[in-house]
Amino acid sequence: MKSIILGASGYGGGELFRWLSQHPTIESIEGTSRTNAGKPVSSIHPNLLGIVDQLFLETIDWAQYKNEKALVVFASMPHGEFKGQYPSLEDEWKRLGLSERILLIDLSHDFRIHPGFVYGLSEINADQIRGSRRISNPGCFATALQLGMLPLAPYSPDQIFVSAVTGSSGSGASASSTTHHPTRSNDFRAYKMLSHQHEEEVLHSCAQKGWKPRLSFVPHSSSLVRGIFATIQLTQNDSMKDQDIPGIFRDFYKDKFFIRYVEGTPRILSTVGSNFVDLSVITQNDKVLIMVALDNLGKGMAAQAIQNMNLALGLPEWTGLRQAGPYPL
Repeated sequence: MKSIILGASGYGGGELFRWLSQHPTIESIEGTSRTNAGKPVSSIHPNLLGIVDQLFLETIDWAQYKNEKALVVFASMPHGEFKGQYPSLEDEWKRLGLSERILLIDLSHDFRIHPGFVYGLSEINADQIRGSRRISNPGCFATALQLGMLPLAPYSPDQIFVSAVTGSSGSGASASSTTHHPTRSNDFRAYKMLSHQHEEEVLHSCAQKGWKPRLSFVPHSSSLVRGIFATIQLTQNDSMKDQDIPGIFRDFYKDKFFIRYVEGTPRILSTVGSNFVDLSVITQNDKVLIMVALDNLGKGMAAQAIQNMNLALGLPEWTGLRQAGPYPL
């Protein structure tokens, strides 16, 4: 199967190239970049030298794919860009008879709550993802929070407090005063306190499960490059008092290949470069602490997009993803 990455020069695009280049069903990868058109992909993603030989394209000539039985397209553009281009793309795909043969996975927030797209939280929405042709990948924080919260949806705890830390790659490849290494390294700060955009998709998923918690979410910016670590705290309500809370999580994820229940604390380093999520639960009296670690560019972005591709195509969801990250890093 042929694949295309729209907006391939960012960190998400680089990770898509890396994962797709070792995927057994992907025969070719093309990537676009307006600012880097004509340059080798490895000039922007140097880890791919000798692995990916293509040049970045400025645009895609969709007509050359009109005879393909199936095509997978990843949109890895900055938030807000793809939404403006999508209607005209769909019109062109329909004109060429391609629309029903294209599997589209958008990595931005543009379609995360949209009736025309399946929300691609792989472990939770696998049944809806299978066979779908339009998928919106969840946000990185949203993935961590939901994997740590949704097993408790049947018990509907009221107040959820979340503190989560992310690395600088979560802000993208373009440097700013808050992501530039000299001003971010050796520092630690909160940002978008109680107002992060990922809250909306978390609460939307909770509501679909019949749960309307009060969520207090404070994200933090660290000097890490990759990784997310979330601590989720709550107080047990009456329906939870006689439950084995860690057992709820172990049972919920027992058949989920990429969710690893660990004792003690998870570690970001154990997940970086992979699609794995490490999760643990600690209780003390009526207090519950859930900890989640993942790679924001892996399970939080590109690797989960590949997992969603696998599900949509009817492949084992771990195809091309059974890979541990480096340790130590």
